[in-house]
Amino acid sequence: MKHALRLRTAAAGATALTLAFALAACSGGSDGSETPNNDGQSNNSDNSSGEEITLRVGTFNEFGYKAAGLYDQYMEENPHIKIEEVLAAEAGEVMATVKSGLAAGSGLPDVQAIEGDWMPEFAQSASLFADLSDSSLDGRWPAYIVEPATVDGTLLGYATDTGPEAICYRQDLFEEAGLPTDRAEVAALLEGDWDRYFEVGKDFVAKSDKAWFDSAGANYQAMVKQVENAYENSDGTPMDLETNNTIKGLYEQIAKASVEDGLSAHFGQWGDDWFSAFQNGAFATMLCPAWMTPIIENSAAGVDGWNIADVFPGGGGNWGGSYLTVPAQGANIEEAKKLAAWLTAPEQTAKVFTEVGNFPSQIEAQQTPEVQDKVNPFFNDAPVGEIFANRAAAITVVPYVGPNFAAIHQTVQDALNRVDIEQSQSVDEAWQQAVADFKSLGL
Repeated sequence: MKHALRLRTAAAGATALTLAFALAACSGGSDGSETPNNDGQSNNSDNSSGEEITLRVGTFNEFGYKAAGLYDQYMEENPHIKIEEVLAAEAGEVMATVKSGLAAGSGLPDVQAIEGDWMPEFAQSASLFADLSDSSLDGRWPAYIVEPATVDGTLLGYATDTGPEAICYRQDLFEEAGLPTDRAEVAALLEGDWDRYFEVGKDFVAKSDKAWFDSAGANYQAMVKQVENAYENSDGTPMDLETNNTIKGLYEQIAKASVEDGLSAHFGQWGDDWFSAFQNGAFATMLCPAWMTPIIENSAAGVDGWNIADVFPGGGGNWGGSYLTVPAQGANIEEAKKLAAWLTAPEQTAKVFTEVGNFPSQIEAQQTPEVQDKVNPFFNDAPVGEIFANRAAAITVVPYVGPNFAAIHQTVQDALNRVDIEQSQSVDEAWQQAVADFKSLGL
């Protein structure tokens, strides 16, 4: 449950944090090895000293490298390399460790995984990371993956997985409400914008005692990530929330659908009641990035009826994804860069997908038979590889996520929580408090 844990942390504590790292961090040095081979095969460099090099890889939750046997494969093909994984329990722990390690100029792993939503913050100290730019990797990832990790031509991270979104649904609850159950028919039923998704939801709740979706906050997260400039201009300057009519419109749309139209189950994702709800069928649909499927499968163990429709309100959306970075303080930067490039090559990410379900961010990997042919028995044999590849191809917007995104976003999410989960304020009251909270940030 890699993403469940890390996103629970992000939702609970997303605030704008300004990095003030010491710029005198160790620059690291070359280990004299050959130019990396990034075509999916590791490169057996001679290492003239004959000395074994230990590369530490910092990850959190489940990146799938050990489970897919990738560490063992790389060490077998590169006998002079020993890999040690530094595994953190959850994302917040990594965030604090990386910040302190960068400030100290020492102590970080040779390869360090970073949650995608953190990248804008760390990008403010780009000089503390090795530049991973490599012309041989051009075209490996789509633009919406590469751009957040690029600062003035410097590539800070190689993308690992990504989170294209579909709609997961309970076909048994659909049948009880007289709605179609076949995944192709459900996709046709839901095709369109957010208004269409909520319109079908109103039809569903009129015929069922179940909610249409699990969480207002999750829906709002997806809606915002379809906006090119949600909270900040492209130069990083924040927009005034009070006059941000785009965001106010999205907030009112989801808040009213949740409360006034009765579509929400009023859960906060990652809470105990949310996990329990998978066993009692409290809601019929939920937004479903690829990494959510094992979370649903584990939480709804023994429950029949889950399926996946190849559709998403507004066309396409992405939620989640991580990067492998190489801190510039390391002693074996060139070898670390080769390992990071190899772990994120299409061949390796396809293996991770088949093993643990993390959908590859690499365009070539998404088209391999390994990915395209994967089905998930729990979701009534849904062709998850094909579905999420289609959903990834549907993503057209590259949302700007700057240094103030997290803090502003949290003020609106908090307002939705007061309306949807706590039900302690009206839609208007919660918005007015969000505006006041935004002003108190002093941006």
